[in-house]
Amino acid sequence: MKISVLGCGRWGSFIGWYLVNNGHDVVQWGTEGNYTYDILKNTGRNEYVELDKRINLTSDLKFAVENSEIIIISISAQGLRNFMQRVTEYDVSDKIFVLCMKGIETTTGKRLSEVVIESGVKKDSVAVWVGPGHIQAFVKGLPNCMVIDGYNKDLVKYLADNFRSQTIRFYYGDDVIGSEIGAAAKNVMGIAAGMLDGGGYTTLKGPLMARGAREVARLIKAMGGSELSAYGLCHLGDYETTLFSEYSNNRNFGEKYVKGEKFEKLAEGVSTAKAMRELGQKYNVDLPITNAVYSIIYENKQPMKVFLELFGRSTRTEF
Repeated sequence: MKISVLGCGRWGSFIGWYLVNNGHDVVQWGTEGNYTYDILKNTGRNEYVELDKRINLTSDLKFAVENSEIIIISISAQGLRNFMQRVTEYDVSDKIFVLCMKGIETTTGKRLSEVVIESGVKKDSVAVWVGPGHIQAFVKGLPNCMVIDGYNKDLVKYLADNFRSQTIRFYYGDDVIGSEIGAAAKNVMGIAAGMLDGGGYTTLKGPLMARGAREVARLIKAMGGSELSAYGLCHLGDYETTLFSEYSNNRNFGEKYVKGEKFEKLAEGVSTAKAMRELGQKYNVDLPITNAVYSIIYENKQPMKVFLELFGRSTRTEF
């Protein structure tokens, strides 16, 4: 398969490395002058992977778009709409788009696949690649399971079958709403977990896992997806990777936030908390953990006071 990976950050660089080692023809695109591209160009590696000599590294977006059948995008979620305006300046009528990114557009509440479709890409040509896994483990050959989901069952099967390896087993997704919302929401739960770690209340991560999955299930159902998706790989299945791992950007952000330390990397859960709060209001769904994270980050509430009040609410039936 001829594949272009648009984005040279943590996941983008890994995807290029993974796919070229899986036998595919890979173009890796980044922006000249951007740190993530320049470090690959100038040193041949970043902190996660070594740039495989078989990968065609380029800053020419036209070349990257026009010379591949499959376009994988891995950039910041909030920059996707503007980026798609650049991508669709070229002919993408016969291209397959795969989003390997997790988030919700804060200005509209749209899922990322919806943003791509609204940008002019055919619905049946859009898929998402989500689920658990850390690059630091994958590059050591440690296996995990992930999901390809989308609007076209044949495309989902085609991609999953061709992307799978001994390192990543892909499952066929059948609920793109649940997969996208679940994947994005787990980053919010990751921030909450980090805040509990930083505040010394790690014991509350068990209730966080159970109740977090439940509130995300309610939101998915209200948006037209299957609430069971919250208990699959894209959300609950990703909790170990996000709520407990030293590698999780979102968990690390939450821990450092509580400790008053700066976190320099991207934590998508920050913007996702804002987007989910608004979706909860729109669909009249109670999202107590999401709202707690939002109030801490955006309203400067005292983190441990917020969480202790949350977990100390009056007794209720679990579900």
